[in-house]
Amino acid sequence: MTPGGNARAATPARRHPEPAFAMRWFGPNDPVSLAELRQVPGLRSIVTALDDVQIDQPWTRPAIEKRAAALASYGFDWVVAESVPVPDAIKLGTPERDDAVACFASSIEALGQAGVNVVCYNFMPVFDWYRTAFHADVGDGSTAMRFRQADFDALDFGAGAPALAAWARGYDAVAFEQLTQAYRDLGERGLRENLTAFLHDVVPIAARAGVRLAIHPDDPPWPILGLPRIVKDRADLVRVLEATDDPANGLTFCTGALGALRGADLAGIASEFVDRIHFVHARNLRFASDRDFIETAHLRGEGDLDLPAVIHALLDGGFDAPIRPDPGRTLWGEERIPGYGLFDRAIGLGYLQGLAHGRRSPG
Repeated sequence: MTPGGNARAATPARRHPEPAFAMRWFGPNDPVSLAELRQVPGLRSIVTALDDVQIDQPWTRPAIEKRAAALASYGFDWVVAESVPVPDAIKLGTPERDDAVACFASSIEALGQAGVNVVCYNFMPVFDWYRTAFHADVGDGSTAMRFRQADFDALDFGAGAPALAAWARGYDAVAFEQLTQAYRDLGERGLRENLTAFLHDVVPIAARAGVRLAIHPDDPPWPILGLPRIVKDRADLVRVLEATDDPANGLTFCTGALGALRGADLAGIASEFVDRIHFVHARNLRFASDRDFIETAHLRGEGDLDLPAVIHALLDGGFDAPIRPDPGRTLWGEERIPGYGLFDRAIGLGYLQGLAHGRRSPG
């Protein structure tokens, strides 16, 4: 619905008549192969990105179609580009900003031409996300990623940022301090103004290209190192969607990022914004305290988030966009990208499919 309203906004027909259950693949260098993914029951959709393209260069249609063809050779459809990077020049509003916007827009147009119709992106300063441990003990012999504020506060960033984050590039100590200080000086108001300006520029281009933009919430959804956070809760989501009330301007609904604020009404938020949710990350968390959580199995009761309530709220609202299991545990000795092993994500995908299938009316 329109934020704060009661009527559902008219939106163009989506690509899929029902949710596309997907998994993330990190390209040819991913330890999980397409041959392995093909063995996951019901998996026909892949979320991926052109990670080999430099952040200041646009994605081209030939490169996109080459990746799509590789996926198609295994029977997969590329349903979401995650993520098309938003450079610091756009977030900070530096003189290079307009060239960076043009680069982003060119990537969006190429994706639309190649038939990739959902783009996940974020507006997080410096880090795309941060964890303080990649292999924390879950308690059952498996490991998972964890964020604990006390551990973060004890980190020494004087030698540059410890590599427990996702970001487009690394920084030495001097560059890291200069960048973080620039964001502190900009503050939430400045960052929000730059996001609004960015949306005004790129949403019309995305709409013409048949592409839906889906902003990812801040992860974790509170300030770290004094960096501003502007996509952390329901109120922020309202601001994002009101910045330009076009269906092409939408959300990645990440239960882990939004749910890291304990007590967040995830099912209520999902129901309220279902028509503007273009992509879902389904993740479960277990809390030790308000700012201490570990990623755990997707099943109800394994963590503190109620994924069935979220999935049912989405489906009851007519949700028909891509959904994927988000990082889970590392199981049975596999050596993969932390959080992105094959086994727990495959289990999680089956669980999500079961929730959806069980919600369908007979016949």
